[in-house]
Amino acid sequence: MREEVVTDELWARLEPLIPVPPRRFKHPGRKRVEDRAVIEGILYSVRVGIGWNRLPAGLFGASGATCWRRLAEWQEAGVWQRLHETLLAELRAAGMLDLSAALVDSTHLRALKRGEHVGPSPVDRGKLGSKHHLITDAHGTPLAVTLTGGNRNDVTQLIPLIDAIPPIRSVVGKPKQRPRRLYADRGYDHDKYRRLVRARGITPHIARRGVAHGSGLGVKRWPVERTFAWLKNFRRLRIRTERRADVHQAILSLACSIICLRKLILN
Repeated sequence: MREEVVTDELWARLEPLIPVPPRRFKHPGRKRVEDRAVIEGILYSVRVGIGWNRLPAGLFGASGATCWRRLAEWQEAGVWQRLHETLLAELRAAGMLDLSAALVDSTHLRALKRGEHVGPSPVDRGKLGSKHHLITDAHGTPLAVTLTGGNRNDVTQLIPLIDAIPPIRSVVGKPKQRPRRLYADRGYDHDKYRRLVRARGITPHIARRGVAHGSGLGVKRWPVERTFAWLKNFRRLRIRTERRADVHQAILSLACSIICLRKLILN
């Protein structure tokens, strides 16, 4: 008996978000593979890092091609983003989301194929690579994550990353989207972007270049680095193998949702 990959807690939140495909009467074709079996195949591939063409179809009842196709289809329908927003809302309603501060950082990953958002990496001898840009709450809960080429400067992605935070609902009150403070390392040191952050009602705390180490911001910033470690536990996010940026973004959103769900269940 194989181990269950998709837990009941995850499926209960995901199933209502999956669009119902239109029924084909004239040419029905083969029976559509069950959504839960596809989700199990997707999550297994994301966790283990196995290629889609190597996913054993008999293990979950869905082939790698079906899993890839459904992953992209649901990304286009906004399923993965809505799942992440749903879990963020549950965390906020439970008092487990701390938006008093936000933490930002980025990490490089090698890209094995050319495609969207791929560029020469300055930290990997100019080899093709991409970057994950992440913003979390004060405790390291992922709020948003974006994908760019490996040659993009971190500071240029600061404002798009802040704007990518979705409005987070709660039991009462208006949805909340903006943290009060923002902490970042010296890679984000630029007065222009400090002004843009302040214009959004956020107080920036960004280390300055040319200043000796020991700013003290590491005491605040370490949870975002831990969250990157959690993301890298999903082996498909360690090296980029997807040509299409939307498919890789779908995997990122799914991984963030799993991290949020673990926080919700374990605390």
